[in-house]
Amino acid sequence: MNISSLKLGALMLTPLLLLAACGDSNSSKAPMVVEPPAPTPVDYSYQITVTNLTHAQPMSPIAVILHNEGMLWQIGEPATAALELLAEAGDNTEVLTADMVLASQSGEGLLMPGMQESINITLTDTMPMMVSIATMLVNTNDAFTGVNAYDISNLMVGESISFTARSYDAGTEFNTETAASIPGPASGGEGEGYNEARDDIADHVAMHPGVVSSDDGLATSVLDAGHKFDNPTLSITIARTE
Repeated sequence: MNISSLKLGALMLTPLLLLAACGDSNSSKAPMVVEPPAPTPVDYSYQITVTNLTHAQPMSPIAVILHNEGMLWQIGEPATAALELLAEAGDNTEVLTADMVLASQSGEGLLMPGMQESINITLTDTMPMMVSIATMLVNTNDAFTGVNAYDISNLMVGESISFTARSYDAGTEFNTETAASIPGPASGGEGEGYNEARDDIADHVAMHPGVVSSDDGLATSVLDAGHKFDNPTLSITIARTE
């Protein structure tokens, strides 16, 4: 082989080496990573409309919670500390912040007899399975009403469901009906309301038997016949708005 042939071979080999070098350079680059777009948040929104059906029983600020487990109360079982606080004093703060709560909302204030209030509540990215609603009949020792772990998982946007609720006795405070033990306007708002000690021998949630009142012979009662109540005591409409 002569020198000219060697030169020609070298010239032909040079582009191949350059291409190989270029190929190695490209293959060493990290692949481009394309971040997927952030998912659009999904809101599950509901409007809860409640009506006080009683004649003379104002109701404490309504507690509304969305949850996927648990219950606010169980008939025949002792009331939780959160329910006791609500049923004796009308204080819904512990119900609204219970461990099972995914979203919560409170009514604005006392719901007077015959009055209606709408409460809007929204949960983002987690579809709620249940709604619970609770409020105290404030001219009582520990009566409350509402709905417990009501299934709303099949309620579609634009749909609503309406029903009425009965009243329950928390079983935490004996129904003395005295001015010192009732926090509502019947006692001038001077009643003690919540007391950590439980003096009701029942010590479990039950259907409420109703008040006796001084008009029916309970001499120590600050209540009169006008404070009596029949079931149902609360009307509820749940509408899914989003």
